[in-house]
Amino acid sequence: MTQPSAPQSAPAPEPAPLHWKLVVDTADPHAQADFWGAALNYVVEDHSSLIERLLSVGAAPPELVVESHGRRAWRDATGVRHPQDPYEEETGVGLGRRLLFQRVPEPKTVKNRLHIDLHTEGGKREAEVARLTGLGATVVREVKEPSGEWVVMADPEGNEFCLH
Repeated sequence: MTQPSAPQSAPAPEPAPLHWKLVVDTADPHAQADFWGAALNYVVEDHSSLIERLLSVGAAPPELVVESHGRRAWRDATGVRHPQDPYEEETGVGLGRRLLFQRVPEPKTVKNRLHIDLHTEGGKREAEVARLTGLGATVVREVKEPSGEWVVMADPEGNEFCLH
């Protein structure tokens, strides 16, 4: 007599890739969004429709709102998104490559443990350094190593990034 075989379970489904955004703590979210939007050629998100709807039903107090770029915006948070990526028209929230800037009370005090690398077209790094410093970035140092050359820069609040 043969033993009945154990029931076969279906293979576990593969987890879906996670949607993510990079969140940057900041003293001034709107200034940082303006800098990074210009630096990356990204779009500053427009959350005004959502804000208007929440204000109209009393779900958000007016003190949480400021005016930015001629429209209502959250006082303590704003984002930038890649102009070709999808976004929710109802809320203005990007669904792809996105940076979110949120106000925090404490200043930046230590070196970033995570940073953004920006890559220029060949031979255009000097022009990009000039463009970014014109937007408010500073040059921290130039790096020349056997593995390559790049410029370490800092945004207007001191967050470091590398320009390759």
